[in-house]
Amino acid sequence: MNQLRLSVTGLVIFLFIAFSGHAQEKTAFQIAAPWNPAYDVRSDIAIVYGVNDAGGGFEERVKGWRDKGYQVHFMTGIAWGQYQDYFKGTFDGKQHFDEGQVQQNGDTIWHGKDVPYIVPSQNYLNYIKTHLKRAIDAGVTAIHLEEPEFWARAGYSAAFKKEWQQYYNAPWQPQHESPEATYLSSKLKYHLYLNALREAFAYVKSYARSQGKEVRCYVPTHSLLNYSSWRIVSPEASLASLKDMDGYIAQVWTGTSREPVYYNGVKKERVFENAFLEYGSMVSMTAPTGKKMFFLTDPIEDWPRTWDDYKKNYQATFTAQLLYPTVADYEVMPWPNRIYLGRFKLENDTTRHPISKAYATQMQVMVNALNEIPVSPNKISGSHGIGVLVSNSMMFQRFPTHAGYEDPQLSNFYGMALPLLKNGVPVETVHMENLENENTLRDIRVLIMSYANMKPLKQEYHQALDRWVRSGGVLLYYGRDNDPFQSVKEWWNSNGLTYKSPSADLFRLLGWKEGQQGFVKTGKGWVMVNRMDPKELVLDAGRDQPFLDEVKKAYETLARAGKLEHKNSFLLKRGPYVIAATLDENTDKRPLTVSGPVIDLFDPELPVLPGKTIQPGQQAFLYDLKTVKTDRPKILAAAGRAYNESYQDGDYSFLMKSPSGTQNAIRIYLPSEPKQLTLSEGGTVVTPAGKHWDATSKTLLLQFENSSEGVVVAMHF
Repeated sequence: MNQLRLSVTGLVIFLFIAFSGHAQEKTAFQIAAPWNPAYDVRSDIAIVYGVNDAGGGFEERVKGWRDKGYQVHFMTGIAWGQYQDYFKGTFDGKQHFDEGQVQQNGDTIWHGKDVPYIVPSQNYLNYIKTHLKRAIDAGVTAIHLEEPEFWARAGYSAAFKKEWQQYYNAPWQPQHESPEATYLSSKLKYHLYLNALREAFAYVKSYARSQGKEVRCYVPTHSLLNYSSWRIVSPEASLASLKDMDGYIAQVWTGTSREPVYYNGVKKERVFENAFLEYGSMVSMTAPTGKKMFFLTDPIEDWPRTWDDYKKNYQATFTAQLLYPTVADYEVMPWPNRIYLGRFKLENDTTRHPISKAYATQMQVMVNALNEIPVSPNKISGSHGIGVLVSNSMMFQRFPTHAGYEDPQLSNFYGMALPLLKNGVPVETVHMENLENENTLRDIRVLIMSYANMKPLKQEYHQALDRWVRSGGVLLYYGRDNDPFQSVKEWWNSNGLTYKSPSADLFRLLGWKEGQQGFVKTGKGWVMVNRMDPKELVLDAGRDQPFLDEVKKAYETLARAGKLEHKNSFLLKRGPYVIAATLDENTDKRPLTVSGPVIDLFDPELPVLPGKTIQPGQQAFLYDLKTVKTDRPKILAAAGRAYNESYQDGDYSFLMKSPSGTQNAIRIYLPSEPKQLTLSEGGTVVTPAGKHWDATSKTLLLQFENSSEGVVVAMHF
């Protein structure tokens, strides 16, 4: 009876997976090249990039990855791509270079050879649909339209002027001539790609269903912080409202997170901190909506640097992503062929080298852990409930600047976030566009905001903030409200409203009057207005202490949220994994120590340590051996993915797959030291490169050369 019930349950699960097409899709990578054993990463999904192959090359690539056991998705750029056929006239007999994004001096902004960034016309969308149809016909289960990007410095082409006339029903205005023209130009750029994705995804859903298929739609995109910093306009948070959009890939990696920022008067790279805030801004876009989120990291980056630099910053961004326990889906890398077959320099060495055996092993251990790491109810260490308000309109006033008002390196945002983060407070970002969702501010006790770097796109956002404050929230507003974008023609100064700044409408609702000092009671909550721009908190050394004191009072005394803990580290446990980071630039210079025994997953030798000490400026990824509570063999860490595990009658075996030519390291928990151990590849016995039994932890370390077809590991006890 029990066996029958188990069999029926298993059949139901099998049928659900078979007919829904939703086998595990937890990890992915994007790849433009055909399958190759040298970069057979063994994630769940291969996202096949681009369709402009000669003949049936695209279909062959899709089939090649599917034949190797991958779920197959499709990705292409929506603002650019290998679209020479469209621009050169092959598609419809007309050249379309005039649809490129053009800057003030008349130059087209190019993404690559013969491919400009595009102003998305209806004709261009018709062209993109031919790619989407071809991908669906090839059998992909999801479509990714990446990087809907419109450069802030663009907006001077005939195509854009035409879109302006249609959208505003008024003559085009050169964006450099006034703040209002800049703001209106950015709003149009934002609208064009929101509309483009709405139409493209609607087509995907409609055509797929006409073929009896369900195809999901995702947007791989940089974070709001990065696009604002790099002066790019994109729909960002608003995409989550599209009914046909299923989720995002958060394109955060060394290249975005190393953008220098100011803190304590010093401008420099702060990769871990920036990555933490970038991933957080992506979470805040989707958390209230329930859309799916993949986090991306890259073991290298687009810009040629050294292997040593890549490794250091990969560890920093990898740690930052894992500190968000509600996300457990990952794009483990883009372009694996670039990583495994590429050549880059070493420190103090001008010769280009392939990836080292050690770094490849470490990377594969980290990537394989992403196949296992769970969503967790645990929270990162520190005081929770403090948020910084952000908006898509942060992208609208970055370029060009006007009236001499500057916001160096997005310091009006970082001024509110970095002083807290650097003191060990896991500050959150809150998207203004989600304020009308009742879940958005549910766990926020103190909210910090400014209109120095953004503007509210709807009056209803103020009403949501007013309700939250009157229900017990504490709002801290920083800003002089004297930047030139305060007076752009918007809802707060039109249709009967005559406010000089949007904050005046908010303060009216909250009952705050100009000149009032300190915290002012509003319903059950409080509001405080500080007439300094938040950028001043980080552009000059030592300016942030009064701000920290105000947040402390708001959190402890007014919100009664508990003690506001200042520290120099972050720690999170997710299942058996321990993720830790110690911050530099903190008055506390002490390292963080994690008690063991633990396996160091950043060390390709996978050592068992009695404890791990993390110095300021460093991170750690550990496997906690105290969580192992089983009498059965268990693979704890491996530079590859195990298949076909079997354990019965004292025999244990599995098939280990990973990119050919790389070195595997596996740490396995076993009931006892095996009496016999054999490794074989294709029936041929393989000699391990290393084998060590650790009696204290009851773990075996095995090292051998990988094969994409697999190495069979068999042992007898």
